Amino acid sequence: MTDLSPIHVIGGGLAGSEAAWQIASAGVPVVLHEMRGVPGIKTDAHHTDGLAELVCSNSFRSDDWEHNAVGLLHAEMRALGSIIMSCGDAHQVPAGGALAVDRDGFSQAVTARLEAHPLVTIEREEIAGLPPEEWDNVIVATGPLTSPALAEAILSLTGEESLSFFDAIAPIVHAESIDFDIAWRQSRYDKEGPGGDAAAYVNCPMNKEQYDAFVDALIDGPKAEFKEWENVPYFDGCLPIEVMAERGRETLRHGPMKPVGLTNPRDPLVKAHAIVQLRQDNALGTLFNIVGFQTKLKHGAQAETFRMIPGLQNARFARLGGLHRNTYLNSPQLLDRQLRMKSAPRLRFAGQVTGVEGYVESAATGLLAGRLAAAERLGKPLDAPEAHTAIGALVEHITGGHLAGSKFQPMNINYGLLPPLEAPKFDEAGVKIPMKERGRAKKRLMSIRALRALEAWRDAA
Repeated sequence: MTDLSPIHVIGGGLAGSEAAWQIASAGVPVVLHEMRGVPGIKTDAHHTDGLAELVCSNSFRSDDWEHNAVGLLHAEMRALGSIIMSCGDAHQVPAGGALAVDRDGFSQAVTARLEAHPLVTIEREEIAGLPPEEWDNVIVATGPLTSPALAEAILSLTGEESLSFFDAIAPIVHAESIDFDIAWRQSRYDKEGPGGDAAAYVNCPMNKEQYDAFVDALIDGPKAEFKEWENVPYFDGCLPIEVMAERGRETLRHGPMKPVGLTNPRDPLVKAHAIVQLRQDNALGTLFNIVGFQTKLKHGAQAETFRMIPGLQNARFARLGGLHRNTYLNSPQLLDRQLRMKSAPRLRFAGQVTGVEGYVESAATGLLAGRLAAAERLGKPLDAPEAHTAIGALVEHITGGHLAGSKFQPMNINYGLLPPLEAPKFDEAGVKIPMKERGRAKKRLMSIRALRALEAWRDAA
């Protein structure tokens, strides 16, 4: 055993379980605090008191490390000894190219391994309010269903308003999939922004026939149903686009799709009936969000409907829109690259509360937070991996990689968060790659670059 003081992890979901495992694996004692299992305490979504319970899907999504960003994240986590990936692999169920798991077997395995580890203590209790001051190294991994008492305490500490609220998000498109033979860059009335850019937006024009068909698709499309605890009151500043369409066929033309102040350089004498605008979403310029397009359309309908927009007919989406409860920090303002709160550095954050989305992304931030916390306790400072890695790209996003001045929004891992590469024209044997296959070839090169960087970071730690 060790004489080191324990690190405290609050929350026994995927992020907290992974963080605790990484800390213990580094030889540092850890206390994992989980409120599920305490009589009279429950959440609105969980059904068991098992650690790492999967509350929605049982899928960890694609396991293709060469051509899919979440598959790349799987590979990086496996390389770092992830308990979530190890138990997921051990309890895999058939799902084609995806990694799906037996949810009960998976949770039971994570729970059993943590309970059996000699450096892990599991305390079934609610941390109501900020952790005690004597806890000098804490990871908060309480997820999107953070208990009200803890959420209020964090809110009072930060002074930020972007915590514990219902979130409306718009779809995000990969810039390279926009058809610039149709779309053009221009700001409304050519007005320069703070950076002096008078062409900050991408504009997609619609004639009346296209607009009417689009409005019909919005109104008739299948909508996501919310659980009772997600009964969301709408605010005029973030109305779902289909709700605006239902208020009148002309509403969108006088709202997010108004055509004024914009001129199509390919047809300057013809006034568009409506115009959809996209705004740069990340500092790399690889992602653009569709302005004002918060939506509760089901994901399949979203992709089909938004590809009706001229210029987006071949759009690839880094994230589809939604409206749901999501408790998360304004991380770029509040957290440093060690995932510590700048105003209270004894507190680290991991999981969805940091502004990542998805099981694997949450677990990945828990993995990194655990390693960083353990390194600090051992007196061996450790930097986060570089942004060329999937894990490093997530850290970059949540600590400042989004476009300065824009509203921070949660994000799944995608190649648009990694520094770009040019698509290769020739393969390793010198054979010319067909144009339609170059996108996949580029993803493979980005994945190889990421894994090499991740392994170098791991070996140098």
